[in-house]
Amino acid sequence: MPNLELRNELINVVGVEAATFSPHHNDDDLHDETLHPSHAEPFAVVRPATTQQVADVAKLATKYGLPITPRGSGTGLSGAATPVPGGIVVSFSRMNRLLRLDVNDHVAVVQPGVTLEELNDALVPSGLRYPVYPGELSASIGGNVNTNAAGMRAVRHGVTRQHVLGLELVLIDGTIVRTGGPVMKSSSGYSLTQLVLGSEGTLAMVTEITLKLSPALAHAATLLVPFADLRAIASVVPSIIASGLEPSILEYADVFTMKTLTDAASLEFGVSSDVAAQASAYLIIVLETRTGEQLEGDITHLASLVEDGGALDLYVLPEHVATKLIKARERLFWVTKAANTNDILDIVVPRSSVPLFLEEATHIAERHDSLIFGCGHIGDGNVHLSVFQQDDDRRSKLLHDVFSFALSLGGQISGEHGIGRDKQEFFLTLTDPVVLDLERRIKATFDPHQLLNPYRLLDERPLP
Repeated sequence: MPNLELRNELINVVGVEAATFSPHHNDDDLHDETLHPSHAEPFAVVRPATTQQVADVAKLATKYGLPITPRGSGTGLSGAATPVPGGIVVSFSRMNRLLRLDVNDHVAVVQPGVTLEELNDALVPSGLRYPVYPGELSASIGGNVNTNAAGMRAVRHGVTRQHVLGLELVLIDGTIVRTGGPVMKSSSGYSLTQLVLGSEGTLAMVTEITLKLSPALAHAATLLVPFADLRAIASVVPSIIASGLEPSILEYADVFTMKTLTDAASLEFGVSSDVAAQASAYLIIVLETRTGEQLEGDITHLASLVEDGGALDLYVLPEHVATKLIKARERLFWVTKAANTNDILDIVVPRSSVPLFLEEATHIAERHDSLIFGCGHIGDGNVHLSVFQQDDDRRSKLLHDVFSFALSLGGQISGEHGIGRDKQEFFLTLTDPVVLDLERRIKATFDPHQLLNPYRLLDERPLP
């Protein structure tokens, strides 16, 4: 029997303790954190420990014509890591080592299963850090690479692609290839590293990542700044960025989202009742510097900028309150999920267009008898919206209109969560067909039989 033969071959590759077979899977291996999970039973879940084992699994998938779903920590929000019925899930949970740390060159080489928390803890003695901060510290570096993750620190430090210098990849036929390396620049042919970044596991499996690190900064302050309206926030943000202060975090949250955060974390900021009554949105700003004196000067400078920009007040939060606020912001998805939100969007538009976008998104929601609330990384125009509309048809029309308006402003459907299956319909409908054709030709070169993470992103075939 082919299934018995494949079962034995997979066990020979990864070991009996590192493979499960239908129907004996761990449920955690069968989904990511999409709000729209669909049950799918893969034939096998395997946990390779080496690149060669990954390559051998790829060869078997090609031999038997079975789809492969690469999986990191499963913290994604777009359905990109949900398995295909009868396919193979390749979990990188055992490939979780920091392979090399070069303090002089500010470079770390890691396996894809290393989590952000594990990497940051390992870097503490070196005085370096990996500054990308998507919020969920249990996320794996490999997953971050596949979604080009960003997060709150992107305003200063950029997104994942700015910090990945090289990759080791396994192609679907089992070929192992290296791209880039521990150098800060290269003009040597096409950048295959950048091509794979953000490809959601559809081009190759990432088995090793070379990362650029940054010095850790010893002094930090978190500031909460209330405004009467979002347009004032959008007006002051360019001044903050142009000032040279380089905030590490520059977030906005509307009053509904802020109340959600504060209630969930039992936070009290000392905001007066008069200010709270006037506020419709808040800026959350984190400044980081080398010295205490520089930090004090930066706070003073920032205070003058936001005062001139119409801020109602400015609060420098005590460290313990600041820590709770940032952690609460990190956990916002879980809070909104518990509140039965029906969709989470991560649309990105030019930051000057954020107020216009949010105003129109609210009108669109009203036209579809829905509610939208939000927060986001206003320093880079990445808006996170919670959509409340239970009816699937109404919600689909709402999302189509919201995505269309964002694109008309020069925006993109996803800033950091990826397309996966959740946004696939809108991505395929609204993206330039010439672009889709070019991307499909790239996909066909890497994966001619559509076995790597199929039925999502560009692949519009119905799921079997």
